[in-house]
Amino acid sequence: MCAPKLDEAWLKANVWPRFSRVLERKELYLANHSLGRPPDRAAEDLRAAIYAWYSEMDRAWKIWIQGRERFRSLVSQLVNSPRPDCIVPKTSAGQGLRAVLNALPGKPRVLATDAEFDSLDFILRVYRDLGRIELKVAPFDQFRFEPCDLVVVSTVAFRTGAIFPGIETLIREARKAKALVLLDVYHHAGVLPLDLAALDADFAVGGSYKYLRGGPGACWLYVHPRHHGLRTLDTGWFAKQDAFAYERPEPPQFAPGGDAWLESTPPVLSPFQALAGLEITLELGVERIREHNLAQKAFLKSLLPVSGTGEDHGAFVTLERRDAKRICAALEKNGIKTDVRGEYLRLCPDYLNSRDELAAAAAELSALIKGDAG
Repeated sequence: MCAPKLDEAWLKANVWPRFSRVLERKELYLANHSLGRPPDRAAEDLRAAIYAWYSEMDRAWKIWIQGRERFRSLVSQLVNSPRPDCIVPKTSAGQGLRAVLNALPGKPRVLATDAEFDSLDFILRVYRDLGRIELKVAPFDQFRFEPCDLVVVSTVAFRTGAIFPGIETLIREARKAKALVLLDVYHHAGVLPLDLAALDADFAVGGSYKYLRGGPGACWLYVHPRHHGLRTLDTGWFAKQDAFAYERPEPPQFAPGGDAWLESTPPVLSPFQALAGLEITLELGVERIREHNLAQKAFLKSLLPVSGTGEDHGAFVTLERRDAKRICAALEKNGIKTDVRGEYLRLCPDYLNSRDELAAAAAELSALIKGDAG
């Protein structure tokens, strides 16, 4: 199946039936930038992975590892990594960050933006307070490269949806200064085209919780091939040259390529819950998803005083208000799900939202705003 353009009639006929279970909910869902809505097949894939446990017991490892490798292959296609073993499955973006931090010698100097999500920001500040790193935080919208060992930057800001300007220039500057770059692409992968090979980034973290519809726990760390030989303290027996041989050579022998970045016994179900969402995203095409999303954001802009509707922002729009939490709660009470980060009310349409839904949400939000003004 290939959609030349994601118009609502085509989506309703070809895509929405694949989300029948979640679309039965009596809720107008505009938090697609937060927890993505799962396809029906996710439950079937999980059921198959659990059935393998019942029917095969320890022989289920063959099936589980096949699922893991399928997950890595799909993510690799999505972000255009040089090869699938550059994708190292993780349970969170933060786990990926820790693996990188724990691979750097001495007390590395880390430069980050003030727009990093809590999962990374908290870890960086704890490492700083424990004396493990030196940390400098710079404004996202006025970011300038400074000499350091590692740069941590989100390609899309989680509060506002703003796209980081000049990421290619930043990476080139860092390479010249022999600094490494870790990108947080959680608000990028699946809704904006992404080519990690072309960017030449050292590391990236992302996951399926949001736009890729794979739920929590199905995350990944991207490791450029030039760093496959770097050793991290966040390791385990699955990083061994032959994990199931149970041999103990001295010094420890690591698996080839990116497999050397694997850890201990993995959560085997997480890749299975993410497969269907990844496949649908690749099937529809990120470029077409982006085109459709831009049109949806423009429609909301015609009805509401929202920001973030242009190509310089990611998939969601925002309304900045001091009472954003109250507005969010009022919307949810009326069956409209949004969310808040600080003073930003975030609304994210996706290809499961109809124009009628967007118009209804806009009318409800407009009424709340006008009621405040009155």
